[in-house]
Amino acid sequence: MPFAAASVPVFILDADPAQRRALAEQIGRSAGHRFTAVACGDLSEAESLAVSRGAIVLADIDGADGTAHLVRRMAGRRVIAMSARGSVTAAVEAMRAGAADFLPKPVGAKVLIERLEAVMAATRASASAAAAAAASLPDAPPAPAASGTDFAGFVGRSPAMRAVYDRIVRLGRSKAPVLVTGETGTGKEIAAEAIHAEGGKDRPFIVVNCAAIPTALAESEIFGHVRGAYTGAHDDRAGAAELAHGGTLFLDEVGELEPQLQAKLLRFLQSGRVQRVGEAVSRPVDIRLVFATNRDLAAEVAAGRFRADLFHRVNVLRLDLPPLRERGDDIGLLAAHFLDRHAAEDGVAVPQLQPDALAALALLGWSGNVREIQNAMRRLVVDAPGVPVDAAMVVAATDGQKSAGAAPASGEGIVAFHIEERRIIERAIALCGGSIARAAAALGIDASTIYRKRSTWKAGA
Repeated sequence: MPFAAASVPVFILDADPAQRRALAEQIGRSAGHRFTAVACGDLSEAESLAVSRGAIVLADIDGADGTAHLVRRMAGRRVIAMSARGSVTAAVEAMRAGAADFLPKPVGAKVLIERLEAVMAATRASASAAAAAAASLPDAPPAPAASGTDFAGFVGRSPAMRAVYDRIVRLGRSKAPVLVTGETGTGKEIAAEAIHAEGGKDRPFIVVNCAAIPTALAESEIFGHVRGAYTGAHDDRAGAAELAHGGTLFLDEVGELEPQLQAKLLRFLQSGRVQRVGEAVSRPVDIRLVFATNRDLAAEVAAGRFRADLFHRVNVLRLDLPPLRERGDDIGLLAAHFLDRHAAEDGVAVPQLQPDALAALALLGWSGNVREIQNAMRRLVVDAPGVPVDAAMVVAATDGQKSAGAAPASGEGIVAFHIEERRIIERAIALCGGSIARAAAALGIDASTIYRKRSTWKAGA
Protein backbone atom coordinates (compact mmCIF):
# COMPACT_ATOMS: atom_id res chain seq x y z
CA MET A 1 0.00 0.00 0.00
CA PRO A 2 1.57 3.35 -1.01
CA PHE A 3 1.91 6.12 1.52
CA ALA A 4 2.63 9.83 1.09
CA ALA A 5 6.35 10.44 1.49
CA ALA A 6 5.90 12.76 4.45
CA SER A 7 3.13 10.78 6.19
CA VAL A 8 3.44 8.14 8.89
CA PRO A 9 1.25 5.05 8.43
CA VAL A 10 -0.99 4.24 11.40
CA PHE A 11 -2.30 0.67 11.40
CA ILE A 12 -5.54 0.35 13.38
CA LEU A 13 -6.11 -3.11 14.87
CA ASP A 14 -9.60 -3.45 16.31
CA ALA A 15 -12.09 -6.30 16.00
CA ASP A 16 -14.98 -3.82 15.79
CA PRO A 17 -15.36 -2.43 12.23
CA ALA A 18 -17.21 0.65 13.52
CA GLN A 19 -14.32 1.43 15.87
CA ARG A 20 -11.80 1.03 13.05
CA ARG A 21 -13.73 3.43 10.84
CA ALA A 22 -14.21 5.97 13.63
CA LEU A 23 -10.51 6.03 14.51
CA ALA A 24 -9.49 6.27 10.86
CA GLU A 25 -11.87 9.19 10.34
CA GLN A 26 -10.51 10.98 13.43
CA ILE A 27 -6.97 10.63 12.12
CA GLY A 28 -7.95 11.76 8.63
CA ARG A 29 -9.85 14.83 9.83
CA SER A 30 -7.45 16.03 12.49
CA ALA A 31 -3.98 15.16 11.27
CA GLY A 32 -3.98 16.49 7.72
CA HIS A 33 -1.28 14.67 5.75
CA ARG A 34 0.96 13.83 8.72
CA PHE A 35 -0.60 10.38 9.20
CA THR A 36 -2.19 7.81 6.89
CA ALA A 37 -4.73 5.58 8.66
CA VAL A 38 -5.01 1.92 7.60
CA ALA A 39 -7.77 -0.16 9.20
CA CYS A 40 -6.93 -3.83 9.85
CA GLY A 41 -9.24 -6.55 11.15
CA ASP A 42 -6.52 -8.60 12.82
CA LEU A 43 -2.81 -8.92 13.41
CA SER A 44 -2.22 -11.21 10.42
CA GLU A 45 -3.75 -8.63 8.10
CA ALA A 46 -1.40 -5.95 9.46
CA GLU A 47 1.61 -8.22 8.96
CA SER A 48 0.55 -9.02 5.39
CA LEU A 49 0.61 -5.33 4.52
CA ALA A 50 4.40 -5.22 5.08
CA VAL A 51 4.22 -2.45 7.64
CA SER A 52 7.17 -0.07 7.41
CA ARG A 53 9.44 0.04 10.44
CA GLY A 54 8.53 3.67 11.02
CA ALA A 55 4.81 2.88 11.31
CA ILE A 56 2.63 3.22 14.38
CA VAL A 57 0.28 0.42 15.40
CA LEU A 58 -2.88 1.52 17.23
CA ALA A 59 -4.23 -1.70 18.76
CA ASP A 60 -7.16 -2.74 20.93
CA ILE A 61 -5.59 -5.19 23.38
CA ASP A 62 -8.80 -6.44 25.02
CA GLY A 63 -9.37 -9.17 22.47
CA ALA A 64 -5.73 -9.87 21.64
CA ASP A 65 -3.32 -12.48 23.03
CA GLY A 66 -1.69 -9.79 25.12
CA THR A 67 0.37 -6.69 24.54
CA ALA A 68 3.69 -8.53 24.79
CA HIS A 69 2.65 -10.91 21.97
CA LEU A 70 1.49 -7.96 19.88
CA VAL A 71 4.74 -6.05 20.41
CA ARG A 72 6.78 -9.11 19.40
CA ARG A 73 4.77 -9.61 16.19
CA MET A 74 5.09 -5.92 15.36
CA ALA A 75 8.84 -5.77 16.05
CA GLY A 76 10.34 -2.43 15.08
CA ARG A 77 6.98 -0.60 15.10
CA ARG A 78 5.68 1.61 17.88
CA VAL A 79 2.54 0.15 19.48
CA ILE A 80 -0.10 2.32 21.17
CA ALA A 81 -2.30 0.00 23.23
CA MET A 82 -6.01 0.76 23.64
CA SER A 83 -8.40 -0.79 26.13
CA ALA A 84 -11.89 -0.25 27.44
CA ARG A 85 -10.38 -1.15 30.80
CA GLY A 86 -9.05 2.35 31.24
CA SER A 87 -7.42 1.56 34.58
CA VAL A 88 -3.93 2.40 35.74
CA THR A 89 -3.28 -1.34 36.12
CA ALA A 90 -4.04 -1.93 32.44
CA ALA A 91 -1.79 0.98 31.47
CA VAL A 92 1.09 -0.32 33.60
CA GLU A 93 0.76 -3.81 32.14
CA ALA A 94 0.76 -2.45 28.58
CA MET A 95 3.79 -0.21 29.12
CA ARG A 96 5.78 -2.97 30.82
CA ALA A 97 4.95 -5.29 27.92
CA GLY A 98 6.62 -2.87 25.54
CA ALA A 99 3.83 -0.55 24.35
CA ALA A 100 4.97 2.98 23.49
CA ASP A 101 1.79 4.45 24.99
CA PHE A 102 -1.64 3.52 26.37
CA LEU A 103 -5.05 5.05 25.60
CA PRO A 104 -8.29 4.27 27.46
CA LYS A 105 -11.33 3.84 25.20
CA PRO A 106 -13.28 5.69 23.99
CA VAL A 107 -10.49 7.81 22.50
CA GLY A 108 -11.05 11.52 21.79
CA ALA A 109 -9.72 12.94 18.52
CA LYS A 110 -7.55 15.62 20.17
CA VAL A 111 -5.89 13.18 22.58
CA LEU A 112 -5.41 10.61 19.81
CA ILE A 113 -3.55 13.03 17.54
CA GLU A 114 -1.43 14.37 20.42
CA ARG A 115 -0.35 10.83 21.34
CA LEU A 116 0.37 9.88 17.73
CA GLU A 117 2.53 12.97 17.31
CA ALA A 118 4.35 12.23 20.57
CA VAL A 119 5.12 8.67 19.49
CA MET A 120 6.20 9.88 16.03
CA ALA A 121 8.56 12.43 17.60
CA ALA A 122 9.93 9.76 19.95
CA THR A 123 10.62 7.42 17.05
CA ARG A 124 12.54 10.08 15.18
CA ALA A 125 14.42 11.10 18.32
CA SER A 126 15.53 7.50 18.85
CA ALA A 127 16.63 7.23 15.22
CA SER A 128 18.64 10.45 15.54
CA ALA A 129 20.28 9.25 18.73
CA ALA A 130 21.22 5.95 17.09
CA ALA A 131 22.65 7.72 14.06
CA ALA A 132 24.70 10.02 16.30
CA ALA A 133 26.06 7.05 18.25
CA ALA A 134 26.99 5.22 15.07
CA ALA A 135 28.86 8.24 13.80
CA SER A 136 31.05 8.15 16.97
CA LEU A 137 31.42 11.91 16.93
CA PRO A 138 30.74 13.05 20.52
CA ASP A 139 31.57 16.67 19.75
CA ALA A 140 29.33 16.88 16.68
CA PRO A 141 26.18 19.02 16.98
CA PRO A 142 23.02 17.00 17.70
CA ALA A 143 21.07 15.83 14.67
CA PRO A 144 17.49 17.04 14.16
CA ALA A 145 15.03 14.90 16.12
CA ALA A 146 11.93 15.54 14.03
CA SER A 147 11.03 16.93 10.63
CA GLY A 148 10.99 20.70 10.65
CA THR A 149 12.82 21.02 13.95
CA ASP A 150 16.46 21.63 14.80
CA PHE A 151 16.80 19.46 17.92
CA ALA A 152 14.37 17.15 19.74
CA GLY A 153 11.28 19.21 18.90
CA PHE A 154 12.94 22.61 19.32
CA VAL A 155 13.19 25.12 16.47
CA GLY A 156 16.16 27.46 16.78
CA ARG A 157 19.81 27.85 15.81
CA SER A 158 20.80 30.85 17.90
CA PRO A 159 23.85 30.61 20.18
CA ALA A 160 21.50 30.57 23.18
CA MET A 161 19.63 27.52 21.87
CA ARG A 162 22.78 25.72 20.74
CA ALA A 163 23.98 26.02 24.32
CA VAL A 164 20.66 24.54 25.47
CA TYR A 165 21.02 21.57 23.09
CA ASP A 166 24.55 20.90 24.29
CA ARG A 167 23.37 21.09 27.90
CA ILE A 168 20.52 18.64 27.25
CA VAL A 169 22.94 16.10 25.79
CA ARG A 170 25.17 16.41 28.85
CA LEU A 171 22.25 16.17 31.30
CA GLY A 172 20.91 13.12 29.51
CA ARG A 173 24.02 11.15 30.44
CA SER A 174 23.29 11.50 34.17
CA LYS A 175 20.52 10.08 36.35
CA ALA A 176 20.65 12.99 38.81
CA PRO A 177 17.52 15.18 39.21
CA VAL A 178 17.24 18.09 36.78
CA LEU A 179 15.47 21.41 37.35
CA VAL A 180 14.30 23.08 34.12
CA THR A 181 13.56 26.79 34.52
CA GLY A 182 12.19 29.38 32.17
CA GLU A 183 9.28 31.66 31.47
CA THR A 184 5.90 30.28 30.46
CA GLY A 185 5.94 29.08 26.86
CA THR A 186 9.71 28.52 26.53
CA GLY A 187 9.36 24.74 26.06
CA LYS A 188 10.08 23.20 29.45
CA GLU A 189 8.19 19.98 28.73
CA ILE A 190 9.95 19.59 25.36
CA ALA A 191 13.26 20.01 27.20
CA ALA A 192 12.29 17.42 29.81
CA GLU A 193 11.36 14.89 27.14
CA ALA A 194 14.60 15.60 25.28
CA ILE A 195 16.62 14.92 28.44
CA HIS A 196 14.67 11.68 28.87
CA ALA A 197 15.28 10.69 25.23
CA GLU A 198 19.04 11.16 25.59
CA GLY A 199 19.00 8.32 28.10
CA GLY A 200 16.98 6.04 25.79
CA LYS A 201 13.47 6.79 24.62
CA ASP A 202 12.11 3.23 24.88
CA ARG A 203 11.14 3.79 28.52
CA PRO A 204 8.16 5.43 30.23
CA PHE A 205 7.96 9.22 30.27
CA ILE A 206 5.25 10.29 32.72
CA VAL A 207 4.15 13.92 33.09
CA VAL A 208 2.40 15.45 36.09
CA ASN A 209 1.34 19.09 36.00
CA CYS A 210 1.43 20.04 39.68
CA ALA A 211 -0.51 23.25 39.03
CA ALA A 212 -3.41 21.41 37.39
CA ILE A 213 -4.08 18.79 40.08
CA PRO A 214 -6.56 19.59 42.88
CA THR A 215 -4.71 19.65 46.19
CA ALA A 216 -6.85 16.84 47.61
CA LEU A 217 -5.88 14.51 44.76
CA ALA A 218 -2.24 15.50 44.24
CA GLU A 219 -0.76 12.87 46.56
CA SER A 220 -2.82 10.11 44.95
CA GLU A 221 -1.87 11.25 41.43
CA ILE A 222 1.83 11.14 42.21
CA PHE A 223 2.06 8.21 44.65
CA GLY A 224 -1.14 6.24 44.01
CA HIS A 225 -3.73 4.87 46.43
CA VAL A 226 -5.32 1.64 47.60
CA ARG A 227 -9.00 0.79 47.50
CA GLY A 228 -10.95 2.54 50.22
CA ALA A 229 -8.21 5.06 51.00
CA TYR A 230 -10.76 7.84 50.57
CA THR A 231 -14.22 8.40 49.14
CA GLY A 232 -14.14 7.50 45.47
CA ALA A 233 -11.08 5.23 45.70
CA HIS A 234 -12.82 2.15 44.28
CA ASP A 235 -9.68 0.33 43.08
CA ASP A 236 -6.00 0.08 43.85
CA ARG A 237 -4.18 2.57 41.67
CA ALA A 238 -0.52 3.09 40.89
CA GLY A 239 0.59 6.71 40.87
CA ALA A 240 2.77 8.54 38.37
CA ALA A 241 5.95 7.59 40.24
CA GLU A 242 5.24 3.87 39.81
CA LEU A 243 4.15 4.29 36.21
CA ALA A 244 7.50 5.93 35.49
CA HIS A 245 9.48 2.97 36.88
CA GLY A 246 12.50 2.45 34.64
CA GLY A 247 12.00 5.80 32.95
CA THR A 248 11.43 9.47 33.76
CA LEU A 249 8.92 11.27 35.97
CA PHE A 250 8.47 14.90 34.94
CA LEU A 251 6.90 17.13 37.61
CA ASP A 252 5.91 20.35 35.86
CA GLU A 253 5.31 23.52 37.92
CA VAL A 254 6.77 21.89 41.02
CA GLY A 255 6.73 25.29 42.75
CA GLU A 256 2.93 25.02 43.00
CA LEU A 257 2.96 22.05 45.39
CA GLU A 258 1.37 22.57 48.79
CA PRO A 259 3.70 22.32 51.85
CA GLN A 260 2.25 18.98 52.96
CA LEU A 261 2.95 17.38 49.59
CA GLN A 262 6.40 18.98 49.47
CA ALA A 263 7.23 16.99 52.62
CA LYS A 264 6.02 13.73 51.03
CA LEU A 265 7.96 14.45 47.85
CA LEU A 266 11.10 15.08 49.91
CA ARG A 267 10.69 11.76 51.69
CA PHE A 268 10.29 10.01 48.33
CA LEU A 269 13.44 11.67 46.95
CA GLN A 270 15.40 10.63 50.03
CA SER A 271 14.23 7.02 50.12
CA GLY A 272 13.50 6.18 46.50
CA ARG A 273 10.40 4.35 47.72
CA VAL A 274 6.71 4.95 46.97
CA GLN A 275 3.97 4.62 49.56
CA ARG A 276 0.45 4.69 48.19
CA VAL A 277 -2.22 6.62 50.05
CA GLY A 278 -3.87 4.30 52.58
CA GLU A 279 -1.12 1.69 52.39
CA ALA A 280 1.32 0.83 55.18
CA VAL A 281 4.05 -0.67 53.03
CA SER A 282 6.31 1.06 50.52
CA ARG A 283 7.92 -0.17 47.33
CA PRO A 284 11.13 0.87 45.53
CA VAL A 285 11.05 2.56 42.14
CA ASP A 286 13.88 3.31 39.74
CA ILE A 287 13.17 6.60 37.98
CA ARG A 288 14.86 9.71 36.62
CA LEU A 289 13.28 12.89 38.01
CA VAL A 290 12.98 16.11 36.03
CA PHE A 291 11.30 19.17 37.53
CA ALA A 292 10.20 22.42 35.93
CA THR A 293 9.06 25.79 37.18
CA ASN A 294 8.59 29.34 35.97
CA ARG A 295 9.06 30.59 39.54
CA ASP A 296 12.26 31.63 41.25
CA LEU A 297 12.44 28.74 43.73
CA ALA A 298 15.24 30.40 45.71
CA ALA A 299 12.93 33.39 46.26
CA GLU A 300 10.09 31.00 47.15
CA VAL A 301 12.36 29.42 49.78
CA ALA A 302 13.22 32.85 51.19
CA ALA A 303 9.51 33.68 51.36
CA GLY A 304 8.76 30.44 53.19
CA ARG A 305 6.60 28.98 50.42
CA PHE A 306 9.01 26.24 49.33
CA ARG A 307 11.03 23.96 51.59
CA ALA A 308 14.76 24.66 51.56
CA ASP A 309 15.66 20.96 51.95
CA LEU A 310 13.42 20.05 49.02
CA PHE A 311 14.93 22.85 46.92
CA HIS A 312 18.41 21.40 47.39
CA ARG A 313 17.12 17.95 46.34
CA VAL A 314 15.42 19.37 43.25
CA ASN A 315 18.13 21.82 42.20
CA VAL A 316 20.93 19.32 41.51
CA LEU A 317 21.42 19.76 37.77
CA ARG A 318 19.89 22.77 36.05
CA LEU A 319 18.74 23.81 32.60
CA ASP A 320 17.72 27.44 32.05
CA LEU A 321 15.66 28.08 28.91
CA PRO A 322 16.09 31.55 27.37
CA PRO A 323 13.05 33.72 26.63
CA LEU A 324 12.22 34.18 22.96
CA ARG A 325 13.20 37.86 22.99
CA GLU A 326 16.82 36.79 23.63
CA ARG A 327 17.00 34.32 20.76
CA GLY A 328 17.62 36.68 17.82
CA ASP A 329 16.96 35.16 14.39
CA ASP A 330 15.14 32.21 15.97
CA ILE A 331 12.04 34.41 16.03
CA GLY A 332 11.89 34.45 12.23
CA LEU A 333 12.63 30.72 12.04
CA LEU A 334 9.82 29.95 14.46
CA ALA A 335 7.39 32.20 12.62
CA ALA A 336 8.13 30.47 9.31
CA HIS A 337 7.94 27.04 10.96
CA PHE A 338 4.51 27.66 12.45
CA LEU A 339 3.18 29.28 9.27
CA ASP A 340 4.23 26.21 7.26
CA ARG A 341 2.87 23.80 9.85
CA HIS A 342 -0.56 25.39 10.32
CA ALA A 343 -1.02 26.10 6.61
CA ALA A 344 -0.38 22.40 5.92
CA GLU A 345 -2.88 21.44 8.63
CA ASP A 346 -5.56 23.68 7.11
CA GLY A 347 -4.67 22.84 3.52
CA VAL A 348 -4.15 26.49 2.53
CA ALA A 349 -1.33 28.52 0.98
CA VAL A 350 1.38 29.72 3.34
CA PRO A 351 1.29 33.45 4.23
CA GLN A 352 4.52 35.14 3.09
CA LEU A 353 6.40 37.27 5.62
CA GLN A 354 7.67 40.52 4.08
CA PRO A 355 10.93 42.19 5.27
CA ASP A 356 9.09 44.76 7.40
CA ALA A 357 7.07 41.93 8.98
CA LEU A 358 10.29 40.16 9.98
CA ALA A 359 11.57 43.41 11.47
CA ALA A 360 8.34 43.80 13.42
CA LEU A 361 8.60 40.24 14.75
CA ALA A 362 12.07 40.99 16.10
CA LEU A 363 10.86 44.13 17.89
CA LEU A 364 7.94 42.57 19.71
CA GLY A 365 8.41 41.48 23.31
CA TRP A 366 6.86 37.96 23.12
CA SER A 367 5.98 37.75 26.79
CA GLY A 368 4.27 34.42 26.04
CA ASN A 369 7.39 33.17 24.22
CA VAL A 370 7.10 30.32 21.69
CA ARG A 371 3.49 29.61 22.57
CA GLU A 372 2.57 33.22 21.79
CA ILE A 373 4.31 33.35 18.42
CA GLN A 374 2.63 30.07 17.49
CA ASN A 375 -0.79 31.57 18.28
CA ALA A 376 0.02 34.69 16.23
CA MET A 377 1.06 32.65 13.20
CA ARG A 378 -2.06 30.52 13.58
CA ARG A 379 -4.17 33.68 13.29
CA LEU A 380 -2.28 34.77 10.17
CA VAL A 381 -2.86 31.40 8.50
CA VAL A 382 -6.60 31.75 9.12
CA ASP A 383 -6.90 35.45 8.29
CA ALA A 384 -4.35 35.77 5.46
CA PRO A 385 -3.75 32.43 3.68
CA GLY A 386 -1.25 32.89 0.86
CA VAL A 387 -1.19 36.66 1.38
CA PRO A 388 2.01 38.76 1.72
CA VAL A 389 2.21 39.66 5.43
CA ASP A 390 3.44 43.12 6.34
CA ALA A 391 4.30 44.69 9.69
CA ALA A 392 0.78 46.01 10.29
CA MET A 393 -0.66 42.52 9.92
CA VAL A 394 1.91 41.12 12.35
CA VAL A 395 1.04 43.77 14.94
CA ALA A 396 -2.67 43.00 14.54
CA ALA A 397 -2.05 39.24 14.91
CA THR A 398 -0.19 39.76 18.19
CA ASP A 399 -2.96 41.79 19.85
CA GLY A 400 -0.78 44.92 19.85
CA GLN A 401 1.62 43.64 22.49
CA LYS A 402 4.53 45.76 23.70
CA SER A 403 7.83 45.71 21.84
CA ALA A 404 10.98 44.29 23.34
CA GLY A 405 12.38 47.75 23.74
CA ALA A 406 9.40 49.10 25.62
CA ALA A 407 9.84 49.58 29.33
CA PRO A 408 7.82 47.13 31.41
CA ALA A 409 4.90 48.54 33.29
CA SER A 410 5.93 49.69 36.75
CA GLY A 411 4.19 48.26 39.76
CA GLU A 412 4.70 51.51 41.65
CA GLY A 413 2.03 53.52 39.88
CA ILE A 414 -0.24 53.98 36.89
CA VAL A 415 1.07 55.44 33.64
CA ALA A 416 -0.97 58.38 32.42
CA PHE A 417 -3.31 57.48 29.55
CA HIS A 418 -1.94 60.07 27.11
CA ILE A 419 1.62 58.81 27.67
CA GLU A 420 0.70 55.18 27.04
CA GLU A 421 -1.44 56.17 24.06
CA ARG A 422 1.50 57.97 22.47
CA ARG A 423 3.79 54.98 23.05
CA ILE A 424 1.31 52.65 21.34
CA ILE A 425 0.82 54.89 18.31
CA GLU A 426 4.49 55.69 17.81
CA ARG A 427 5.44 52.04 18.15
CA ALA A 428 2.84 51.03 15.56
CA ILE A 429 4.16 53.66 13.12
CA ALA A 430 7.73 52.39 13.62
CA LEU A 431 6.69 48.77 13.09
CA CYS A 432 4.85 49.78 9.92
CA GLY A 433 7.93 51.38 8.40
CA GLY A 434 6.72 54.94 9.05
CA SER A 435 3.39 54.46 7.27
CA ILE A 436 0.66 56.23 9.21
CA ALA A 437 -2.08 54.69 7.07
CA ARG A 438 -0.92 51.13 7.82
CA ALA A 439 -0.39 51.90 11.50
CA ALA A 440 -3.92 53.29 11.72
CA ALA A 441 -5.33 50.18 10.05
CA ALA A 442 -3.44 47.94 12.47
CA LEU A 443 -4.67 49.91 15.47
CA GLY A 444 -8.24 50.10 14.20
CA ILE A 445 -8.42 53.91 14.16
CA ASP A 446 -8.60 56.60 11.46
CA ALA A 447 -5.36 57.94 10.02
CA SER A 448 -6.71 61.45 10.68
CA THR A 449 -6.73 60.64 14.40
CA ILE A 450 -3.00 59.88 14.32
CA TYR A 451 -2.22 63.07 12.34
CA ARG A 452 -4.24 65.16 14.81
CA LYS A 453 -2.61 63.62 17.87
CA ARG A 454 0.91 63.98 16.46
CA SER A 455 0.24 67.66 15.79
CA THR A 456 -0.86 68.01 19.42
CA TRP A 457 2.28 66.26 20.65
CA LYS A 458 4.53 68.56 18.57
CA ALA A 459 2.75 71.65 19.84
CA GLY A 460 3.25 70.49 23.42
CA ALA A 461 6.87 69.44 22.97
